[in-house]
Amino acid sequence: MILRLRRLPHAEGLESPSYATEHAAGLDLKAANLDNSPIVLETLARALVPTGLVLELPQGHEAQVRPRSGLALRHGITVLNSPGTIDADYRGEVMVLLVNLGAEPFAVLRGMRIAQLVIAPVARAVLEDVADLGATDRAGGGFGSTGL
Repeated sequence: MILRLRRLPHAEGLESPSYATEHAAGLDLKAANLDNSPIVLETLARALVPTGLVLELPQGHEAQVRPRSGLALRHGITVLNSPGTIDADYRGEVMVLLVNLGAEPFAVLRGMRIAQLVIAPVARAVLEDVADLGATDRAGGGFGSTGL
């Protein structure tokens, strides 16, 4: 699959997103801080971090913005609306909504790998109103109904 991208001026000099290993599912997204200064996330603070990239996703696909496990484990940094969805018809800058759930402030530096981008096919449903739905053993049992 070809994924077309346009680099905005504040992303000049940064490497394109890439897969860290041969079998990695996600492309690493990098921070493209607008003025080259750190974006400091205090504990429980959130910030919209620019990547300086605009994508042209193939029709029938989406891009999912997901956290990086190392940032989550070591620093409590995660993507707040995970996974964030980028639709195929969106042509704005890819931004990453980070939150600091850690105990210490965290500085997002220009070029830092801040999230993963997973490209996935999209299934679209046709909704049909019906009087009854098929029965299951679970029925309406929700949160915690299947045990620990």
